[in-house]
Amino acid sequence: MENSPDSPSSASVPGYRAVRVSEDSQQSRKTVDLLHGASSSPDLNTRPSLPTLQLANISLSRTRTLPSRSPKHAPSIVPTLQGITFEGENLERLRRWVLGLAIVDFDLEQGPSLRCIFPLLSLYPFEAENIAFSAFPDSTLFKEGSEIHSFRIREQSTRSNRRGSSLFECHRAPSPDGFVYGFSHFNQVRAPASKRGYSQRCIVLLTQHPYPALFCALLSKLGPLFHTHGDAILEVASHNIAKWPPPVPGTTVELGFIGSVLHVELPRDLDEQQLGNVNHLDVQLEHDWHLLACSPPFPPPSMVHIFGASLKHLWSIWECLVLCEPILIFGRSSAWTSLAIWWLRDVFRPIPWAGDFRPYFTIHDREHSALVNERPPKAGLLLGVTNPFFEKTCSHWPHTLTLGGKSSSQDIPARFAGSSPGWKTKTHQRYTSKDRQLLQLSEATAGRGNATEGKLKFLPWQALTICVSVEEASFNLRRHFSCRSAALLVPLNRYLNTLIPRPSEANKTSTDLRLKPFNNANFFASLKAHGAALPFKSSTKQREFYERWLRTPAFGLWLARQEEIVERTLANANNGKAR
Repeated sequence: MENSPDSPSSASVPGYRAVRVSEDSQQSRKTVDLLHGASSSPDLNTRPSLPTLQLANISLSRTRTLPSRSPKHAPSIVPTLQGITFEGENLERLRRWVLGLAIVDFDLEQGPSLRCIFPLLSLYPFEAENIAFSAFPDSTLFKEGSEIHSFRIREQSTRSNRRGSSLFECHRAPSPDGFVYGFSHFNQVRAPASKRGYSQRCIVLLTQHPYPALFCALLSKLGPLFHTHGDAILEVASHNIAKWPPPVPGTTVELGFIGSVLHVELPRDLDEQQLGNVNHLDVQLEHDWHLLACSPPFPPPSMVHIFGASLKHLWSIWECLVLCEPILIFGRSSAWTSLAIWWLRDVFRPIPWAGDFRPYFTIHDREHSALVNERPPKAGLLLGVTNPFFEKTCSHWPHTLTLGGKSSSQDIPARFAGSSPGWKTKTHQRYTSKDRQLLQLSEATAGRGNATEGKLKFLPWQALTICVSVEEASFNLRRHFSCRSAALLVPLNRYLNTLIPRPSEANKTSTDLRLKPFNNANFFASLKAHGAALPFKSSTKQREFYERWLRTPAFGLWLARQEEIVERTLANANNGKAR
């Protein structure tokens, strides 16, 4: 992180147990240094000193001439808290929800450094580096304070060491979608003893579940306690989580966490809409919360302020989103990009997600060269960035969203990525009509600023007096676009019903019945006859929109899932008749 103050080196941080990492990871200059933790183990003290290792690197080394002795990308164990064990059934129950709690410090010479994960966790060196750099924001909007953001990195499966070394005894459960999610509570405070006058530290919750509302709520409680009480709170939080019931999809669970009770509704699957109603926002008491796990988090600022300068373009942004167009999202902070991308991911439901999204993406990410290059960006990619570097390297992207309200240029930080807040597109022409009433109400609410956020505001509009809060305005936007995503599927579901075999066909054959092939011409004939649920500008725009959507990866995934559901239902029906 540039212009970031120093924090104490890992050698001066007590309570961390150094663990041996692979030989190649020690030699790689991009690997996060995990060997500087304090240790009382005598065998570690007999290693060559750091100057000796540096001299060895100057001479001709084995790794430059011959194949390495160990796998180049072998997983390693990140240091953990010393003197604290968390094993057996407790560890198994904990890993149903989270992989671990990580501590990341900023070192003046090394940059972000992953110091500790509790409980013990196996990571590849590049995963440890990804977590360290993703945990710290590139820029902040404050000199002292804290913020919460999130990131998403591709998971690498770990395998046991063939030699049976204890280094690889710590396994982790695979992620349901192939990604690891990190939720980071970043804290910056004045530290006169530091060379730059500030101390920076993050606590990161690592999980296989994309539940932003739940894990941001946990960090909002855990983060301040950790920065006040230190490492001991990690063990307390871990034991709390280990007592939770299993995360069964489609259930509501009661979770105790550091003196609070969370009532959490889990989705049946990751593409289920969890709208609820605006009333649940009013019951977030200090010790009793009601959460929809997959919904976007609701910390300030509100969505009407984050999208302030782009509110009138939200209908174009939504169309680009459901058409799986790549969108580059600039933000003043990683917290802003995280909120915006989780919101966009949420309003995509119930359409199956077929793209990739990164709430906060850095130039140090292992997939940087794969996602950011001179080639056209991948379909359905949402990339949240704060580094000005991306403004040049992603100049060929078709759509760019810069977060923020309508403000003067003097309010924008000098190092703020992107142009002035707003929406820019090179290719898209809108197909559907806006909801003018919702737009005017949202713009009026956003224009009130943050000072009265959370309070009721009386807005003069069209000779009416409307009582609305920024939370309610944000919820109304979310509900509107979620309903539009559901409406997009109405003509497809209607046509799909004609492809399901009739009961009479089931009686004539004993073979497995399948969904009839999807025929584009027949679908458009049905669309012309029955119309669409979305308010298109014209019948021509309606056809053009669906012609494009049938070419998206989201349509392919939707159709594959419908075929699976129908075939399973027909198979169960046939089995019931056979009995």
